[in-house]
Amino acid sequence: MAPPSRLLPPTLRLLHRCRARFFAAASLSSLASPPSKAVVYDQYGAPDEVLRVADVPPVELGDRDVCVRMLAAPINPSDINRVEGVYPVRPPLPGAVAGYEGVGQVHALGPAVAAPLSPGDWVIPSPPSFGTWQTYIVKHESVWHKVRSDVPMEYAATVTVNPLTALRMLQDFVKLNPGDTIVQNGATSIVGQCVIQLAKVHGIHTINIIRDRPGSEEAKDKLKQLGADEVFTETQLDIKNVKSLLGALPEPALGFNCVRGNAASLILKFLRQGGTMVTYGGMSKKPVTVPTSYFIFKDLSLRGFWLQKWMNSDKAEDCRTMIDYLLGLVQEGKLKYEMELSPFSEFSLALDKALGKHGSQPKQVLRF
Repeated sequence: MAPPSRLLPPTLRLLHRCRARFFAAASLSSLASPPSKAVVYDQYGAPDEVLRVADVPPVELGDRDVCVRMLAAPINPSDINRVEGVYPVRPPLPGAVAGYEGVGQVHALGPAVAAPLSPGDWVIPSPPSFGTWQTYIVKHESVWHKVRSDVPMEYAATVTVNPLTALRMLQDFVKLNPGDTIVQNGATSIVGQCVIQLAKVHGIHTINIIRDRPGSEEAKDKLKQLGADEVFTETQLDIKNVKSLLGALPEPALGFNCVRGNAASLILKFLRQGGTMVTYGGMSKKPVTVPTSYFIFKDLSLRGFWLQKWMNSDKAEDCRTMIDYLLGLVQEGKLKYEMELSPFSEFSLALDKALGKHGSQPKQVLRF
C-alpha cells in the first residue's frame, strides 16, 4: 500500500514536503550540546583555591561544529601552571575552562561537517585545545582527530603531551642510530618512561637518573622492566668519573633534562664530546649551571624543547600521524605508563593527588 503522503492531492503533497523541510531545518538550526559540567576559574592562583566545578548551559552547534562527550582528560603539570598563571600560554579570563588534552566520543555533528566522523567515534583535540575538563565540548570539526578505540581511554587521553614530547626529542636534535646511547634525568616521569620504551623500539640504549627517595630500588626495577639499560640515583653518581659506570655502552650523544640543578650537571658529565643536552622542564626550579670548560673543551650544546611551540610550526601537520603511531605502540603493548583513573565526581581528590598532597601518586586522569 502507498504511503499516506502519496494519497494526498499534488498540492497537499507539496505542502507536506515543505512543512517537513521547515521543521528539519528548524531542528538543525537549534542543534545544541546537552548541559555540561566544567572545571572553571576566573583568576590565576593556587589551583585548590581558584578552581571550581560549575554548570555550563547548552552550546549551539554551528554548521561545521562537532559536539563531543568527553571520556577522560589528564591533570598535567602544565595544566597546573596555567591555572597558577605562570605558563607562557593561557586561556583568557574570566570563565576559563581548565584542561588541555583528553579523549572524547562524538555526540552530534553540525549539518555541514565534512570530516569523516560519526557519532560514537573516539576523537582528541589535535593539536591540543584549552577546555578539556568538562563533560561536553563543542568545537569546529578541524579541531578533532579520530583515534582508535581499541586502547584504554587513559592512553588516548594522554597520548599528546608526554609521549609526543618523548618522540620528538629523540628525533629532532641528534641523528641517533641503533646502538647509540642517550642519558636522561627525571626517568620515572611519564616522558622519561616513554623515552625508555621508544628508544628500545629503535635499538637505542638509555642511561637513567632518578632522585634519592624511599622506594628508589623498586623504581629502578620498574624502569628496567620497561627496557632501561642503566638506572642510577643521584647519590650513586657522586663520583669523580661517572663514565666509569658506562661499561660497554657508548658515551651518550644526547641528554634530556627536566629537573635542572645538580641533576642537569650529571647529564653534562655523561655526554660525549660535542654532545647535546635538551631541557624540556625544570621540576627543581633551580637554574642550569654549566662550567665554562664544558663549552670550551667538550663543545657541548644546550637546547630547549617546548611541544606547544613545535605544534605551532610547519611540522604540526605530522602531529596526527605521530599520534596514530604512538597509539599503535600502545595497542601492541610496547608503550605503557602508570596512571590512575579518577571519577570526575571526585575532582577535588584527584587535584590534591596531582598537587602532591597525598605523596607520590600516579598521573591523575579524570574519567567523565
